[in-house]
Amino acid sequence: MTYQEDEIRNMNRREFINRSIKASLTIAGLASVGYVFYRNNPPEILTAPRQNISLSDYSISKAGKKIAIARGTKRSDTLTKAIGALGGIEAYIQKDDIVLIKVNGAFATPPELGATSHPELVQTLISLCLKAGAREVRVSDNPINDPESCFRLSGLEQATRNSGGRLFLPGKSSFSPITLSNGKLIKNWPFLWTPMKNVTKLIGVAPLKDHHRSGASMTMKNWYGLLGGRRNIFHQDIHTIIEELALLIKPTFVVLDATVTMMTNGPTGGSLDDLKPTGLMIVSTDQVAADAYGAELLGKPLLPFIRNALKAGVGTADYKSLNPIMT
Repeated sequence: MTYQEDEIRNMNRREFINRSIKASLTIAGLASVGYVFYRNNPPEILTAPRQNISLSDYSISKAGKKIAIARGTKRSDTLTKAIGALGGIEAYIQKDDIVLIKVNGAFATPPELGATSHPELVQTLISLCLKAGAREVRVSDNPINDPESCFRLSGLEQATRNSGGRLFLPGKSSFSPITLSNGKLIKNWPFLWTPMKNVTKLIGVAPLKDHHRSGASMTMKNWYGLLGGRRNIFHQDIHTIIEELALLIKPTFVVLDATVTMMTNGPTGGSLDDLKPTGLMIVSTDQVAADAYGAELLGKPLLPFIRNALKAGVGTADYKSLNPIMT
């Protein structure tokens, strides 16, 4: 029995969602004082000068640039099929790897609203990595709202625990400065470093969503959650910050969840009317290709941050040139 079944077995789906939404609003109200403290005293403020950290290249060169697209409505099945089409999890995760799964846990909302990475997907991915021999699988993000509430209400905390993963919530000592060589924006900027220490493989997991500033929130935008500090200043140059994050972070592979797609009112949504069943799971070693396909599903043109990343040499926007494996 999954982590939700005990709670929802006597409810129909819509009743459960309505109750979940009411619960999220209640939690938000009860936590308002704590959130104000969190907002005004963010844990990512660096209290002392630190040496700039550097990131490894977590990609696997011999794997090449690939993309697989699986059809279906059950995330555990479509993820397994898509990874299998790319050679299986063993092609990417080996014995004693320390894996970080960077989720989108930005909002304190139930998973049915599509604003965060889905717990079923994350739970399956953790299990696959551990089965392949990973020593440890970590899950982390630096949410917009109170981290503990976000991970609890989204179901990501329970999913991580159920599958044997380790959840890293951001705290005051979790951040260290990072600089992108020749970067315009990422200069001595607080970066969520603690969960990345000693990591050997990095996987990004993001839902496919509309976004009122960037046009879409997908795999490259998902790295935004690794930034600390007053990162909202980057909203004025959102396409450049997404490009710079894509240059900075070289993942093992990315997962774009389009089981349902948030077509409107992104990135938070808030209503089932914002969602469209699309029944697709995209797994790729090329984050630009994954996002180009995602933009197409949203009915968007080639968005500026995708064009920027293409021009910068991060990957290809012509995902069809990778001969997508459909399964």
